[in-house]
Amino acid sequence: MQIVAQRNGTQSPTSVAGSTVAAVGETAVSAVGGGVRSAVTNVANLPKLSSDNARLRASNAALLRENANLHALADDYAARASVQPIVDLYAGAIEARVIGFPPENESRTITVDRGAQSGVRKDDAVLADGGAVGRVEAVGPFSSTVVLVSDYTSQIPAVVREGRWWGIARGNLSSVRFDYVSQDARLRPGEVVVTGEGRSFHAGVPIGTIVGVDRGVSSLYQSAQLKPAVDLDALDRVVIVPK
Repeated sequence: MQIVAQRNGTQSPTSVAGSTVAAVGETAVSAVGGGVRSAVTNVANLPKLSSDNARLRASNAALLRENANLHALADDYAARASVQPIVDLYAGAIEARVIGFPPENESRTITVDRGAQSGVRKDDAVLADGGAVGRVEAVGPFSSTVVLVSDYTSQIPAVVREGRWWGIARGNLSSVRFDYVSQDARLRPGEVVVTGEGRSFHAGVPIGTIVGVDRGVSSLYQSAQLKPAVDLDALDRVVIVPK
């Protein structure tokens, strides 16, 4: 068959069958060899891959820490910037940071990181961006306790900013009441109540906004409920102003 095919110039069936079988075998051997080479290469690269993975994890952790630090710095800058106008407005004003709240909320007070060493005195006013926070109740060498305007013991001479009607702003735990206001006063929700000149506060500092009016307190007086001008549950930077 080989001789005849060679004489005729064609490929014999035997050669065709043999080359086919050889090709199939070579393909299988090549595939197995490629897989073995790939496995050997991967095994050899395992230490390097593990090292690269550890390096990437460390780099990612460092970037997360840096991002957190940048956010903290940005928040701190924003808090400082928010009270800077108050510091510029009052001579002797002392910037302070809130460092503590009562653990069981038995009183509406905060602790700040400035005390007698910084010039803080009892009954100094405490302000924040937006308005009145409270007054200094107790002074230590390096920290002070501040009674918030929403505490039951807080009483501040107050006046409606537009109508000039006078009363007393008293703490009501979660809000502030504007009591002893003449029945002649036309109190309306949305009006702003500010401090009068008194023992602690200078005049004109916002205390809160009227959200409700109670005209039946007595025949002489009416009362209003105020929403504090400052979010007293989210205090960070405050300013202590000499009384």
